[in-house]
Amino acid sequence: MFIDSHAHLEMRAFDRDRDEVITRAKEAGVDYIVTIGTTLADCKKAISIANKYESVYAVVGIHPHGVKNINDLTYESLKEMAKAEKVVAYGEIGLDFFRNLSPRDVQIKRFGEQLELASEIGLPVVIHDREAHVETLKILKGWKGNRRGIVHCFSGDYEMAKKCLDMGFYISIPGTITFQKSEKLREIVGKIPIESLLVETDSPYLTPHPKRGKRNEPANVVLTARRIAEIKGLPLKEVGRITSENTKNVFGIT
Repeated sequence: MFIDSHAHLEMRAFDRDRDEVITRAKEAGVDYIVTIGTTLADCKKAISIANKYESVYAVVGIHPHGVKNINDLTYESLKEMAKAEKVVAYGEIGLDFFRNLSPRDVQIKRFGEQLELASEIGLPVVIHDREAHVETLKILKGWKGNRRGIVHCFSGDYEMAKKCLDMGFYISIPGTITFQKSEKLREIVGKIPIESLLVETDSPYLTPHPKRGKRNEPANVVLTARRIAEIKGLPLKEVGRITSENTKNVFGIT
């Protein structure tokens, strides 16, 4: 069994063949998919998809790209959506200093607010961190919440990974671990206990080798798990079992 802990099935890239995508995932051994909203509209769509498909769960929150658009009603809407039965986390939230589609000071302010909202509603968090490692760690260390959650699509160094683990977070690994130039990430994964790892696709993005150049989809999470199995010297089934248990634990999936 495998779980894709982070996909974006609600995005338009899947509108024409979502049924087939979910079927292919099941045929590949992916029993569950967690689809992550990034805007209010996409959060609503993610919940609708989760309600339609037994194997899909949803996460709601505002991505750092869109936090400049948060207004007085945004958080009330998210709190209401978080009550849905198949919503298992709050996210993806955090900082993106690579594209800077929202001003950095606004990102920092809204990141803190959304962490507090996640604590208020009692959900684990899914953290986005791109080119903002120092700031992300500083905010997470200062957060008085329960620090239950995932650092998604990890791109930091081993020291950052260790600090995240020490705070109680899981580390989620995407298809980039299969890329030829990702030796640093493979070294980090080699050092992180398998009990602290999750696997994800971030589909439709970050398609793993040998399927690069095509749209990514949840079935491909098996390719990421296979690369981790090679690094760890473990059977693929064991990596699938352990990372699935980790995912169930953090999201409360039974």
